[in-house]
Amino acid sequence: MRQFNVIDKFIIECDKAIRTVWGQPIVSDRTSPANEIQEPELTEQEKRHAMRLMRVNHAGEVSAQALYQGQALTAKLPQVRQAMDQAAIEENDHLVWCEQRITELGGRTSLLNPFWYVGSLTLGAVAGKISDKWSLGFVAETETQVVKHLEGHLAELSDKDSKSRAIIQQMCDDEQHHKEVAVAAGGRVLPEAIKSTMTYMSQVMIATSYRL
Repeated sequence: MRQFNVIDKFIIECDKAIRTVWGQPIVSDRTSPANEIQEPELTEQEKRHAMRLMRVNHAGEVSAQALYQGQALTAKLPQVRQAMDQAAIEENDHLVWCEQRITELGGRTSLLNPFWYVGSLTLGAVAGKISDKWSLGFVAETETQVVKHLEGHLAELSDKDSKSRAIIQQMCDDEQHHKEVAVAAGGRVLPEAIKSTMTYMSQVMIATSYRL
């Protein structure tokens, strides 16, 4: 297996960042769960709300991608880095699915995605630097909050919007799996103060990405 030097690694990470925020990220062989579902007849208000919810989800996936990349950069155990890399690929699937749905609904992704990426990459790298167990605990708590957030979107979406609902449901299942993997690998339970801070930060991201 080729050994990468510092410059190689820097270029690889820059490529990941560009692909995540502006380009075509590396994905698995899964297709969107919405591909085979017929486009529903939605009112303009329902379409606009669905588009904005999917934009929030897309911004969340940008953050998740950066989080996993940051943690993989500083993780100490090879198996933890491998788990972070695999989760990042699955998060890329979500990223592509959400952007595709946003386009179908006539919208665009969040203008603040570069900001979310940089902030989450930094948080992930710091968490990984502290220790793998704390880093995995950070992943587990993040996924707990993401699942709760996605379930809220399912409740808000029109029952007719089966395409958006199919994507979000698959995302829920994947995020729950990522949480279980992180806990099984030894992730620690985070202090309540950190959980509350994460909740506040996610609320800020949700409110701004919905509008911008």
